[in-house]
Amino acid sequence: MNIQTLSQKFGVNVETEESGFPTFVQRVKGKRVLVLTDAKTHPMSQKIVSLIQKAGEAVEFSYPEEEPIADEKTVNAALAAATDCDYLLAVGAGTLNDICKRAGYLLHKPCGVFATAPSMDGFTSGVTPLIEGGFKITREAQVVSDVLLDYSILAAAPRMMIGAGVGDILAKYCCLTDWRISSYLTGEEYNEAAANLMYETVEACAESVPALTRGEEGGVQKLMEALLISGYAMVVAGNSRPASGAEHHISHFLEMDFLKRGEKIPLHGVKVGLGTLVSLYLYHTLPSRPAFDGCEKVYAEAQKLPSVEWAENILASLGCPTKFSELRIPRETIRRMFFEAYKIRDRFTILTLYCQKGFMADTAEELLARFY
Repeated sequence: MNIQTLSQKFGVNVETEESGFPTFVQRVKGKRVLVLTDAKTHPMSQKIVSLIQKAGEAVEFSYPEEEPIADEKTVNAALAAATDCDYLLAVGAGTLNDICKRAGYLLHKPCGVFATAPSMDGFTSGVTPLIEGGFKITREAQVVSDVLLDYSILAAAPRMMIGAGVGDILAKYCCLTDWRISSYLTGEEYNEAAANLMYETVEACAESVPALTRGEEGGVQKLMEALLISGYAMVVAGNSRPASGAEHHISHFLEMDFLKRGEKIPLHGVKVGLGTLVSLYLYHTLPSRPAFDGCEKVYAEAQKLPSVEWAENILASLGCPTKFSELRIPRETIRRMFFEAYKIRDRFTILTLYCQKGFMADTAEELLARFY
């Protein structure tokens, strides 16, 4: 099933620049459209603004920062700007899309995204991660009506942003395994349809990595499709389980730490990529830890996972860090993360297993030696 057919099934219009975005243009005909940008994406918005002006009215609102944070302040600013608008369009990727979807949900208004980088998998999900009171909280969000793609812009995105998108996709190997072992060990319900949809698209994306490293638009197209389908898998599951596991808990833990220290937060997918390396290591070395009830099923799932080295090489080829020290995070923070990140969500993962079974006490130094 191609991406357009699948998108139609979920009520999302995916259009490319070469088509002229006809469905989107018809949707906003005679409407006031809030065009949400930041200092970095505002220059990329003028073409779509001109297109909107021919059909209706574009109301531009741009955050002064190059990298605003998706929190209560930025969401409230979007809500105020969109009061008299009929439709909200984010021109950007992760943060702006998150803000736009949350504002659309609160206002009960349709929204969309003109994607500027294939850097994360939340484009089509019905949830959004926000910082509230210094904590990472997942909130309900409006599923976008339109995803507008210009592959020349997406392929020209900074290399690390493309690498971040790949990191978010590689993570699915681990989070799907987290979900599966939770079904074995805790009885959590496992949605085969959502998991299969996610796994198949991850495999297809992995095959496109060589094209991605060469900077080809075809590789970016496969990556973007995988990122969109990840959102659909979350819709099928009714939550973020098909797309988020221990590796995302690691990313959320680090994001809150960067906020506390008042430092610039690295890209979500970059942190997730590092978390994926940790998860892969924990799975592959699990048979060397003490046995536990149900361990044979978990070992069997671990054997299906790609190697740490394979994922490491892919991330490095796209300019992403493969050591936590490259993000200038204190060593002690990383040590604490191994013991505490699993508490971020009430969700059983490989980190939960290691911490609850007492394995992490002997494993933390291994992880620091390998990934710091």
